[in-house]
Amino acid sequence: MEGFFMLNDDIIKEFLFDCRMRKLSERTLKGYKNNNLAMMRFIKQEYNILELEETNHIAIRGYIEFLTNKGLSEVYINGLIKCFKAYFNYCMREQYIYKNPMDKIYRQKEPITLINTFNDVEVKRMINYYTGSKFLDIRNQLIMIILFDTGIRNSELCGLKLTDIRDTYINILGKGKKVRHVPITAIINKYMIKYLRVRENYIKDKINYNTEYFLLSQKGKKLTVETIERIVKDCGKECNVRKEIRISPHTCRHYYAQTQLKNGCDLFTLSRLLGHTKIDVTKRYLQSMQSDDSLIMGAKTSPLMNL
Repeated sequence: MEGFFMLNDDIIKEFLFDCRMRKLSERTLKGYKNNNLAMMRFIKQEYNILELEETNHIAIRGYIEFLTNKGLSEVYINGLIKCFKAYFNYCMREQYIYKNPMDKIYRQKEPITLINTFNDVEVKRMINYYTGSKFLDIRNQLIMIILFDTGIRNSELCGLKLTDIRDTYINILGKGKKVRHVPITAIINKYMIKYLRVRENYIKDKINYNTEYFLLSQKGKKLTVETIERIVKDCGKECNVRKEIRISPHTCRHYYAQTQLKNGCDLFTLSRLLGHTKIDVTKRYLQSMQSDDSLIMGAKTSPLMNL
């Protein structure tokens, strides 16, 4: 593109349009937009760089150093680097640039941090908290059970449709529009049958109800992630979950992952069940396990125990 000056502010719009055409999630689009625009504002102010071809690794590294000095974590910085790489990789594919400034930008080493989650006593309290016979109580109890027994993400749970519930498994449309299956365990099946019966009676003779979705709001709408956040948070508070534990649907996912590992599930299988594209993400759960948990796992998987 010789003789043609391209501004980063213009190309980012084209990049985001391409992302929408590839049907990336709104959350991903928001991250790409906000993080890349923040980087562009910084290099414009500090390095007087406006054009795409002028953007270099020194300016981007300066921005990363600026954020690091502000105390932002390695995990956060690596998330930004991922956003920058997506943008400049697009520019390379379109041949707007012939040298990628991100080639000299490397991920920061992340410290191994323990992933704290609920304990078994707390989980038993939480899955038995919603015990009423009304539609919302039965729905909320099923929500808690599915979260703990499948490791499903909040947004994935909201998006489940009736057609996703098969005889022996749940069909989940995950990140990047990738489909995976998780088994319908005996306990899920028990409470699912109960919910479907009550659900049928609840929506009978109702008009304008969006019945294609598996979990419905009181007004027959698709559940929102905020609603499920509130259901889990209210449940955890009433069940006296320890103060140091973050009460959220994602913490239920952490419990599922760590408990599966304790029960002998291998990393590859767990990675597929969780919908991770990279097994390194799943490894964090293994690294977070206490030494006592490792001893229990070792005892369960003794090579000689089944001879």
